[in-house]
Amino acid sequence: MISRPLMDKLLTFRKEREWEQFHNLRTLSTSIALEAAELAEFTQWARDDEIEEISKEHRAEIALEIADIAILLSYLAHDLGVELEQAVSSKLELNARRYPVSKAKGTAKKYDRLE
Repeated sequence: MISRPLMDKLLTFRKEREWEQFHNLRTLSTSIALEAAELAEFTQWARDDEIEEISKEHRAEIALEIADIAILLSYLAHDLGVELEQAVSSKLELNARRYPVSKAKGTAKKYDRLE
């Protein structure tokens, strides 16, 4: 989650450039998806045993992609009036019910496939 002072800087940055007019649910969610795809490109064709080295070698570039996603997500949450801290907390509670430790520990199965 972004601190209030940093969020204020983000909003000022956007306002000075008059970019609010280009930001809505569709444009921001699309941009988040595109930035996530750019993040995925680092390992798209890599073998599992190469992931750790790629992560180290491209750490700075990966951090920039993560920052792009965080910035766009922060704008979207702000514009929609979603309190990220509360949304994440609520989702964590839901996931705790969907994925009880007794059923989900050590498995990547989706909640509706846990036995």
